[in-house]
Amino acid sequence: MLNERPIPPSALRDPNAVEMLRVWIAEGKLESSIKIGMYAETTDVPEDVAWGMILADLARHISNALQSGYGFTGEVLDRIQATFLRELGAPTSTAHGEFVTNDRSPQGDG
Repeated sequence: MLNERPIPPSALRDPNAVEMLRVWIAEGKLESSIKIGMYAETTDVPEDVAWGMILADLARHISNALQSGYGFTGEVLDRIQATFLRELGAPTSTAHGEFVTNDRSPQGDG
């Protein structure tokens, strides 16, 4: 049984809601499922810019949750940002996986 996070009520109400990202720790490593291409297919926003905005928004939500729910103090968002940039520059692990379409057929590395 998966330990899934609850779906936000607004996503349940909105018939046009789209799940963009799932992340797990499984078998001792980070696993993810990412919807890539939605922005390129449906908006004028470049896909890489859209993902930068999504990651920034996630960082703010995580910072807020750590402060309000776990008593973290100080510049939590700054520490998240510093760690993010350090990890981009010198990864502690490599990203593996493949790009798959909705029908789950491999489309190359990604």
